Amino acid sequence: MADSKIRVCRDENMIRLGDVATYINGYAFKPEDRGEEGLPIIRIQDLTGNAHDLGFYNGEYPKKVEINDGDILISWSASLGVYIWSEGKALLNQHIFKVVFDKVAIDKNYFVYAVRRKLVEMGMKTHGATMKHIVKKDFDATLIPYPTLDKQAEIAVNLNKVSSIIEAREQELQLLDNLIKARFVEMFEKGNHEIVKASEICDFITKGTTPTTGEIAEEYNDGKIPFLKVYNLSFTGEMLFENNPQYIPKETHDGKLARSKVYPNDVLMNIVGPPLGKFALVTDEFDEWNINQAIAIFRAKDRILPRFLLHALMQPKVLEPFIGQAVGIRQQNLSLEQCRSLQIPLPSLEEQQSFVEFAKQVDKSKVKVQKALDETQKLFDSLMQQYFG
Repeated sequence: MADSKIRVCRDENMIRLGDVATYINGYAFKPEDRGEEGLPIIRIQDLTGNAHDLGFYNGEYPKKVEINDGDILISWSASLGVYIWSEGKALLNQHIFKVVFDKVAIDKNYFVYAVRRKLVEMGMKTHGATMKHIVKKDFDATLIPYPTLDKQAEIAVNLNKVSSIIEAREQELQLLDNLIKARFVEMFEKGNHEIVKASEICDFITKGTTPTTGEIAEEYNDGKIPFLKVYNLSFTGEMLFENNPQYIPKETHDGKLARSKVYPNDVLMNIVGPPLGKFALVTDEFDEWNINQAIAIFRAKDRILPRFLLHALMQPKVLEPFIGQAVGIRQQNLSLEQCRSLQIPLPSLEEQQSFVEFAKQVDKSKVKVQKALDETQKLFDSLMQQYFG
């Protein structure tokens, strides 16, 4: 019976996702259902790692929304992704599918990679004004290659090998970032260094302004000024201008956005979240930059080195109490007054320079690891294209 259905639904060796499995949507738990005891309620932000709290439910629930280790979950609203659950028994919130493989034989790991690839295409068909989501009929109609089980397993093994290398490279980068943070703590948080407000060591601290939509361009030409948004900042302090670069006219930069001009060695921090805690040290790729209203500028005085200021702001001891003061329910907003009152350790310039040189050496290692990671990612992307189109 199943084989007959497959032949009808398949286009040669393709099969619709709707003919692969049953997709059970999670339960619409209410805010008042969330407590401190019972089974954890898993939301999309719990899967993506962006959650700052975990709610529990201690009442009766539909058995079908229970999840266990090994279950495949697909978030289909706001943030699209596919995950293999491994955190024990829990309950699934709405906007996430639990996959029940009850229709055809398919390798689970192969299925995960196939769906991951197709989610990019599905994302282009999302619906909704405020919260983008995939329509179930579009999801069910999406075709994936359906080779033999042996071939599926072979593909999954190949992709797992490359994924493991990518994960190892990412962990290596994380270890190098942690090494810099540990060195900062070792040098400056255990000594008797002066603690000053950010306003005392910066020429000024201000935020950006947003131009009109028509003034923003995505292509560079002479006279255009690079315009930074929060996604160009990172949790590691690196500026990611290659992420969807945008530009504004020089007359706008010199006119209504003049107060938010940015120069090489300025330190940037996002003040609108979540998440908060993204930074960048402005590079000398351009002589002048500009920023939107969700970013604050810290321009260092002679008493502090810009790169040292960057790492000082990134320290949990400096940042976490600061983030705890953020106002807003759906958005976290930090005021300029809060930015100016940040408590920063201020060692001697010689000690600062010693730390900066250490960080630069670690960064050289990071560049090598990042290059290897980029090459491995290209291989992975090539294989995904080869296997799934």
